[in-house]
Amino acid sequence: MSAKRPVVLITGGSRGIGAALARLASSRGYDVAINYRSERDAAERIAETCRAGGASAVICRGDVALEADVLRVFDEAEAALGPLSHVVNNAGITGRSGRLDKADDATLRACIEVNVLGALWVAREAARRLSRSRGGLGGSIVNVSSVASRLGGAGEYVWYAATKGAIDSLTIGLSQELAGEGVRVNAVSPGITQTDIHERSTGDAARMERLKPRIPLQRIAQPEEIAEAILFLMSDAASYITGANLPVSGGR
Repeated sequence: MSAKRPVVLITGGSRGIGAALARLASSRGYDVAINYRSERDAAERIAETCRAGGASAVICRGDVALEADVLRVFDEAEAALGPLSHVVNNAGITGRSGRLDKADDATLRACIEVNVLGALWVAREAARRLSRSRGGLGGSIVNVSSVASRLGGAGEYVWYAATKGAIDSLTIGLSQELAGEGVRVNAVSPGITQTDIHERSTGDAARMERLKPRIPLQRIAQPEEIAEAILFLMSDAASYITGANLPVSGGR
């Protein structure tokens, strides 16, 4: 009888980095639960790609900004695939780009609700499900932060940078709380990455090309490059790494 495949839940898994991670993880021996908020067709296409490669994959609708949705997503993922071994806290938004003094209340609240409260709810539930003292398998949590947390996002989205600073702190503190539970907690901090978040969320389709000269490697990251870093932190190759935050930013 073959060994059971590890199971990873990816929030915000229907597009961008999350979708790239689902495809790669499924090809590297993981079964995959893909969380999405509204784009069911996109999530199902990613799941079908995963299944075509031999993995089990399920899609789980839910808005991470709603606690009840987060709990339901975890329940559905485990009901379909069995106990989780990994959780990737990836869902996030930026809001439309601009200066903080021109940002409206709705933008600030939405970013905090998704990027901070949502990430905390996902991390809390992951801790409850993975911790060995609670009957979990152990495993790992990877939080998706951003180099914006140390660059500041001036003139673009200071509020987004601030929410990612919260993710950095979450990673450090939770890694210490769960170290004795068989659960490692790390983060990746992507730089500018070739996804549609720039046009869809910021309204600034030209942003990537405008900022490319600031990147020492002089190119934009592909989502698969961020996914590879996440997979490394999930893997046994990173078994002695916890509380770390890996920049994947081309030197920026």
